[in-house]
Amino acid sequence: MNRSTQIEIRIKAMASAQRLKVLHLLADPARHFGHQWSADPVEFGVCMTMIAEALGVSQPTASRHLDLLRQAGFITVQKHLKWSYCKRNEPAIRDYVAWLGQELDVTPAQTTG
Repeated sequence: MNRSTQIEIRIKAMASAQRLKVLHLLADPARHFGHQWSADPVEFGVCMTMIAEALGVSQPTASRHLDLLRQAGFITVQKHLKWSYCKRNEPAIRDYVAWLGQELDVTPAQTTG
């Protein structure tokens, strides 16, 4: 995938309140998904079913959101038995935020005040 296509996918992934909520929830999986019994949410990731429940959407809708976040590189997905588990990809998120700051010509002096 070329850089332009990757940027388009990343912008699309960030252009949804539901997908932003997923990233927010996955930022602190112990707090939001500590009740997950099938695997440690911090070490292994959060089950897609639990993410769907947290969003209040159907499993297919959650899967579409999660697939776009995966394509953008913002989450990683690993399968275990019949479940898929998601974790944030912090380096990819930081890379996107840095790119966005450069594109918008944001400097540290502009962000304070």
